[in-house]
Parts: sequence; structure tokens; C-alpha cells
Amino acid sequence: MSLAPRAVLVHRTTEYEELLARHGTHGQAAFFLSSRGRSIDEVVARHRRTRQALTDVAAAVPLQWRRSRVERADLDRFLFGPEDVVVVVGQDGLVANTAKYLTGQPVVGIDTDPGRNPGVLVRHRPPDAGALLRAAASPGGRTEELTMVEAVADDTERLLALNEICFGPPGHQTARYRLCADTSGTPAEPQASSGVLVGTGTGATGWIRSLWQERHSALRLPAPTDARLLWFVREAWPSPATGTSLVAGELERGQGLRLTVESDRVVVFGDGMEADALELTWGQSVRLGVAATSLRLAV
Repeated sequence: MSLAPRAVLVHRTTEYEELLARHGTHGQAAFFLSSRGRSIDEVVARHRRTRQALTDVAAAVPLQWRRSRVERADLDRFLFGPEDVVVVVGQDGLVANTAKYLTGQPVVGIDTDPGRNPGVLVRHRPPDAGALLRAAASPGGRTEELTMVEAVADDTERLLALNEICFGPPGHQTARYRLCADTSGTPAEPQASSGVLVGTGTGATGWIRSLWQERHSALRLPAPTDARLLWFVREAWPSPATGTSLVAGELERGQGLRLTVESDRVVVFGDGMEADALELTWGQSVRLGVAATSLRLAV
């Protein structure tokens, strides 16, 4: 007999809870915010909306289903199963934080603060959760397959991201490396820069778009479901030993961008989570490209 589906509710600590953890009491947190020209009332209101949304979504899980809950900080230690339906209750960024740990499980995005969140990935409201859960678990459940980007190091370590992967130096130093793009048809180029960014169509609403806009790039931004990535080198530095001829491009499925480290240490992280990163040292290489895994977002 097959297992009943499991609803996994993903959430993050609210700003109010973080303030209480830091300052101890409501009064101390209120005083801290007031000293910086803010009122705690709005923070508490958002906390209550988030907690109410979690309560409503949990109540909407079918009675015969199993259920679990995981906080964002614990995602890297949580074991998702193939029969899970993942319900992200929070902001768009929380969907991206969760996506890298999944292997094809459907995801339902629930917006806890409509009007404050863009709602690109958290498209639904708490009252919709019950119908969405049942639809996501059924064979005909409608999902969008959102393209993801992956980094695979030469020691087989692998990193996934929904928005973008950043290759760069820890802190504010300069990264030295050799860059080779499958699509360029030219030899690898030694470079010195503040890093390289490779992003998806979902990421094209954020960091990748800002670089694309700043460069007045002629490259066409991908849609979230396009199996195509854009990449940009950030602040490439020309010198007798380093070049700047390969600073932007696109990658289709099967194509890759290979970076070989010529610095003491470089980190590769996805979707802004530098705490969960690959660490590479001199001589190691990493290949970035379209991931075989995609995010199945319930629509």
C-alpha cells in the first residue's frame, strides 16, 4: 500500500520573533525600534498575519495526509520525500530557498502578506490551500516547470538554485580564475573580477535583470520556463595578465560555463544563501549550466 501524501509546510522566523530573540521582551523590542524611528505595531501585525496563515494552511491539509513543518534555517537538514507536497508559506524568496533541496516535488506558494510581496512565486492565498494541495497530489495537477541553474564542481559537489548562482570571492576581495564558455568558440580567458553571475528566467526579475539593465545588454531575458540562462561577469578588470573579452552570454540546455580557480579561495552560492555554498581552492573548477531538475510550481 502506498503512503499517503505528506504536506510539508515551509516557513521562516518572523521579524517580530527575531526581535524577541535578540531583545528578550516586547517592551525592549519596541524601544529598540522606536529609537530608530519605527513602530513595533506594524511588525506585530505582520507576525500575526503570518502565524494566522500558517494555522489556516495547516487546517486545510486533508485529514488522511501526513504533515510536517520546517523552518528555513533547517532546510539543509530536512529530508524531503518523493510523496511530499511542499507548501511554502511566506515570501517569494522562501520558495527559492526551498527549491534547491527538492527533487521534483510539487510546490504550493502561499502569500502571507499580499501587496507587500511581489507574488511571483507565492501566488495563492491561505483559503486556496486545501484545493491546491489536493490538485498538486493528483496525477493531473497543473504545475509550471521553472528552470533551475546548477553548479557542479570537479569533485562532484553540486549546487542548485532557482534564481541565480554567484561565483566569487568571500568578502570584498578580487577573484582570479579562468573562464571558458561552450558557446564562445575561444580559448579560456584569465580574468580578475568581483565575481560571475549565472541566472534563470525566474532570476531575471532580480539580480540578473539589474546587471542586464546596467549593461544595456542586447541579450534577450529568458522567461521562467525557458531552458536558457544568462551570465555576466561583474566588474572585470583588464590588465596584462587578465582579459575582459568574455563578460556576458547565454547558455542553453547542454551548454556550460567553466570556471577554474586561480585564487586561494572562491565560494559558489545560490539565491543569496552564502552560508550554504561550495568552497573551491586553487586549481579546482566548476561548471555552471541548466539543471536537469526544475521547480514544479502549482498554478
